[in-house]
Amino acid sequence: MIRHKIAQMALKVESAQMSAEALCFTMTQNAAPHEIGGPMALLKVECTSAFEYCAREASQILGGASYVRQGKGQLVERLVRELRVAVVGGGSEEVMLDLSLRQARL
Repeated sequence: MIRHKIAQMALKVESAQMSAEALCFTMTQNAAPHEIGGPMALLKVECTSAFEYCAREASQILGGASYVRQGKGQLVERLVRELRVAVVGGGSEEVMLDLSLRQARL
């Protein structure tokens, strides 16, 4: 079961990484700011969603150790504690999704 959780975490991280690389490539091709605003907002949602999933699953794997600020779970504890800042900071998912839809004129 733990291998399955880690595989799912890797899948989400790799997907977000590929999306980021594709957007970076688009930016290197001199894309206009209005062309990358929507995809950038979607990328933020995808990355923070992957972060939330991975933090939750890592916490699940480590159990009670993920609540202690020392030992084997200290990194997961810190990630879980700082998670909300990453998700909400710079725009919540709802705001980012709305921005991407407005950019796409949907």
